Amino acid sequence: MPTPVRRRSPTSPSAPSRLRLLLAVLVVAGGIAFLLTQRDGGGDGPASTLPRAGEAARSDSDPFAFAPEREDDFAARAARGSAHVLYSKSPGGVVATARRVARLRPLIEQAAQEGAGGVDPDTLEAIVFLESAGRPAARAGEDLRGAVGLTQILAETATSLLDMRVDVAASTRLTRQLARVQARPPSAARDRQAARLEARRRAVDERYDPRKALAGTVRYLVFARDRLGRDDLAVVSYHMGVGNLEQALADYGGERGQVSYARLFFDSSPTHHAAAWERLASLGDDSSLYYWKVQAARDLMARWRADPRAVERTAALQTQKASSENLMHPPDAGEAFADGDALRAAYDDGALVRLPRNARQLGLRIDPQMGELGPRLGEPRALYRGLRPAALRLLVELAAGTRRIAGGDASLTITSTVRDQRYQERLARGNPEATQAFSVHTTGWSFDVLRRYANGRQARAFQFMLDRLQALDLITWVREPAAIHVTVAGDADRLLR
Repeated sequence: MPTPVRRRSPTSPSAPSRLRLLLAVLVVAGGIAFLLTQRDGGGDGPASTLPRAGEAARSDSDPFAFAPEREDDFAARAARGSAHVLYSKSPGGVVATARRVARLRPLIEQAAQEGAGGVDPDTLEAIVFLESAGRPAARAGEDLRGAVGLTQILAETATSLLDMRVDVAASTRLTRQLARVQARPPSAARDRQAARLEARRRAVDERYDPRKALAGTVRYLVFARDRLGRDDLAVVSYHMGVGNLEQALADYGGERGQVSYARLFFDSSPTHHAAAWERLASLGDDSSLYYWKVQAARDLMARWRADPRAVERTAALQTQKASSENLMHPPDAGEAFADGDALRAAYDDGALVRLPRNARQLGLRIDPQMGELGPRLGEPRALYRGLRPAALRLLVELAAGTRRIAGGDASLTITSTVRDQRYQERLARGNPEATQAFSVHTTGWSFDVLRRYANGRQARAFQFMLDRLQALDLITWVREPAAIHVTVAGDADRLLR
């Protein structure tokens, strides 16, 4: 029903000084047990060793696997992990959208109560937010057979299923007349003529009538709930279609009404319930993420009613970058490292961990150019080859999952990890891709993976891992010209354990 969105995919096969401290930590992350040792920050090589971590790439261990007791946590994380698009794509900004949608709340509550058995008004409100940003005249394109109105209903769906009047030819004619009138200089006469045309269009195309559009959406959700047996599945089908969702459920198995969407989504992968995952992935228009975006909009509107200023603050952080990395690690959180001395202190107290010597065993390759600007700052390259402990564990699991799905021994190449602010400033002077503002690299929570893959299997497996980890709100990522830039959530360790 909403305009299709192109699916993302990464480009396809496009001497340490004297020992100061020995730290032995037993880390258990989804079946990975490894001994971690550290050396002094001087020298030229990665200084930690993860002797057994590579075993994960050849095992069935998956710390992100679905389990019934994790369902509520996974669903809540998926809503957070899918929220960025609401802030970055809302017409006029998310605050303007929230205000428009809030004004429609009385109509939404009335419509939700009038359906057979009713629907949740918060969910209906979230659909309005996501589908039209609260604009009754929104349309997906010039062809009015497509999605139109407050809840973006297709003409065919409106007439064949929802008992709505839609005369596409008349609606198109009136829409063109209305556009010509609205293009005139503002005047009272222009506004009166536009209002008359809008009223006539609502009469011939009820999708433009907010009350009737909401009523039609409620009828659809009730129909889908009766057919699928669950409210969550009814919402999923609003974008995906009942038939497509029924096929995915059949591929997964289980009794009608017993399989939640969280279970279907998170318990399907290229290696587990693969047919169901293939079905969802084949839709290619982000249909599989629609439910989580609705939940994100639901949460956002609840926050708007409770504390509009909090939403404004979140919006400011969400829109500073092309991902939600500044929300995960705000510039004023005090996590950035100022200089080489700050990095050395962080290694010494365990706030940072060296990249592993046995990277190949883990499905990783460390770019020999990493930290190349260090000597210009009087620092060794090795100082800039480390991460926060949780970020390193997440990176190890990302590589292990990619290998497990793709097969073979191909590695992901890591091109950048922690920097200090001096390094970032020097980098920004000569690299147009480097930000001159706050960089999450200076916190140790980000790493970059080279966009060059051994084969298509590795590229697809890596894409799956990126999307799944983002859906779990464990990472946020963006595609840069040469690399995939990944930022790890500060609470990643909780789920890894």
